[in-house]
Amino acid sequence: MLIEVLKSKIGHATITQAELKYEGSITIDSDILKAVGMIPGEKVHVLNENTGNRLETYVIAGEPASGVICLNGPAARHGYVGDRLIILSYGLLEVAEARRLQPKIVYLDPKNKIKKI
Repeated sequence: MLIEVLKSKIGHATITQAELKYEGSITIDSDILKAVGMIPGEKVHVLNENTGNRLETYVIAGEPASGVICLNGPAARHGYVGDRLIILSYGLLEVAEARRLQPKIVYLDPKNKIKKI
């Protein structure tokens, strides 16, 4: 049997942009993606700490070292520049493998620089 478990978490990300006129997704600084093992196109859950909104979308890699966290398309309606987010991704694993998994977790400072791994 496969179960869905937390694979990666980006905590305390700050929205830097919201682009309504876009197909949809979330753009994340590629250095942050690398630190948590997320890849472009990966499905993520985005939780807005300010509003309580929660949405599913996919990742687009942003410029490295830019600190970009941009809600695109319809996702832009789920937060404002300055709101704080938690971004989660999950994996489907066999129970034994899931027990051994150590999720990759980073916390960001207000400028979206990694402050804790």
